[in-house]
Amino acid sequence: MNAHNSVAYRLGRVLEAVTRQSGRLRETPDYGSWLLGKSSESQRRRRVRIQFILTVFIVSTNLLGIAIALLLVTIVIPVPSVFTDAPMWVTFVAAPAYIALALVLGTFWITRHTVRALRWAIEERKPTHEDQLNTFLAPWRVAKAHLILWGVGTALLTTLYGLQDTRFIPRFLFVGSFAGVVVATACYLLTEFALRPVAAQALEAGPPPRRLTAGIMGRQMTVWFLGSLPVVGIALLAVFAASLKNLTPTQFAVAVWILAVVALLVGFMLMWIVSWLTATPVRAVRAALNRVEQGDLDCKVVVFDGTELGELQRGFNSMVDGLRERERVRDLFGRYVGREVAAAAELRRPRLGGEERHVAVIFVDIIGSTQLVTGRPATDVVDLLNRFFAVIVDEVDRHHGFVNKFEGDAALAVFGAPNDLDSPEDEALAAGRAIARRIRNELPECEAGIGVVSGEAVAGNVGAKERFEYTVIGEPVNEAARLCELAKSTPAHLLASSETVQNASESERGHWTFGDTVTLRGHDEPTRLALPV
Repeated sequence: MNAHNSVAYRLGRVLEAVTRQSGRLRETPDYGSWLLGKSSESQRRRRVRIQFILTVFIVSTNLLGIAIALLLVTIVIPVPSVFTDAPMWVTFVAAPAYIALALVLGTFWITRHTVRALRWAIEERKPTHEDQLNTFLAPWRVAKAHLILWGVGTALLTTLYGLQDTRFIPRFLFVGSFAGVVVATACYLLTEFALRPVAAQALEAGPPPRRLTAGIMGRQMTVWFLGSLPVVGIALLAVFAASLKNLTPTQFAVAVWILAVVALLVGFMLMWIVSWLTATPVRAVRAALNRVEQGDLDCKVVVFDGTELGELQRGFNSMVDGLRERERVRDLFGRYVGREVAAAAELRRPRLGGEERHVAVIFVDIIGSTQLVTGRPATDVVDLLNRFFAVIVDEVDRHHGFVNKFEGDAALAVFGAPNDLDSPEDEALAAGRAIARRIRNELPECEAGIGVVSGEAVAGNVGAKERFEYTVIGEPVNEAARLCELAKSTPAHLLASSETVQNASESERGHWTFGDTVTLRGHDEPTRLALPV
């Protein structure tokens, strides 16, 4: 990863954050549907929302079940007729009274009992194991209550009508059982949906008990079985018609046709519900994955499903936590060793040793550091050094190099290792001029000598296999340090070797002029100096 990529990545993260804050990034509902509100909603408002949704779902589902039962009783099997072959008080008084009473009181009792069983969530208490059980048993308890109500109604009407004509008995047993099971199953699935916010709170305490979760396969097979019940009704209708011979061929054909339509509609309704319940957690994870691909590692999926899909959501959150931690470590690692070195360490396994590279080196050292330290409070010295090094890091990064190390009040920057550059001299010389200019303008209380040299050096990992660092060793490093000391006594405080300038491009050479030839301390060969114009 070079500096361009690092800057582009950070710019992308900033733009992503701005876009998200401005609302232009499409958000996914926390619980898979806007009907359930947001995870930040108050518990009081959430309680009202859940009770309202449960009431609407239960009433609507029961009304649909009643309509199906009436259709089957009056049209599919018209003989004997509930209007002419049974007492009027049964058809128009007893049956409607029980239906209305069961619908009103049953809905009120079921919704109230369900919400009261989840009081721990409303009171914002941490869920216990028993609270978890109540949460994941709530849909089944709703379904069981419907089975009881429909079972009582089926037994009552079968008895009342069967006392008048025994041919009513198989009809009401089948119709009541079929409608009741369909209503109970639909209410079970819809209750699971309505209680997602509470399930999410319960899942924060850990995964649900295994024996309480039917899983995706259990849901699908249950819907298949219930969707096949009308086929059983067709078979029973055939037996009923053949044994009692009370249906004409036309009536039998109409009955079969209606049962087939009911089978299609009921199967479609149940399959749509279970498919939607399965798809919404996947969509939430998919939307979150898209945000991760765009660089947003702060996203988190609300875990609201008690099946394998909840484990998928939980696994996604664990993955993002790992990526976030990896990014934090990568950023921290890059701040200590340099982002280019960190990227190189990720691409290949680090090992001791090095390779010869053509590099350019900048050595920067503060002038009069002893007086600077003794004449200021320690906090002011640290603040000054931080501003001083910030200038160096900024310009070195901008010119595609990396700061190899900080040495007290000095810094060593390398160009051409570990990342390859077409012309390390151009980047180093330009960075040296920019650093000198910014130090004069932005840090007038601080002066520093700067030396720039290029040449062959060994770049690699030095130390022990348990602890090492990436560094550059060779003549250019030593020569840059000597030029840095010499530059402290020049007006511009910046010197480069003439060979470095000669190896640079023509445009960069125009910014430099050649000066005296000196023999640097520790060197046998003379070095001609280059000064900025």
